[in-house]
Amino acid sequence: MRLGEEIHGKGLEERIKERVAGKIDVHLGKSGLTESFINEVKNRLEKHNVVKIKVLKSFRKSYTDDVESIAEEIARATSARVYETRGYTIILIKEKQPRKH
Repeated sequence: MRLGEEIHGKGLEERIKERVAGKIDVHLGKSGLTESFINEVKNRLEKHNVVKIKVLKSFRKSYTDDVESIAEEIARATSARVYETRGYTIILIKEKQPRKH
């Protein structure tokens, strides 16, 4: 998330704080960005609107891009937004879309 950007959605900010301080939801390992990995992230985003991903050393050995690039790739594949990358940890959020009238 860029500085100054607003977070929308009731309770989303609290869930983000919980995930930042909490345990990892999904590990990205040597299998890589498989369809099942992407589906797992999508499912967790649908259920919680926030997901915390740890990029493991086994994945980093075979993938040359930086963590920010990996985060953007996962965000695109899951229709989410990168909230934060810290070290090898990625936090994605899925904001509720405003209702169309």
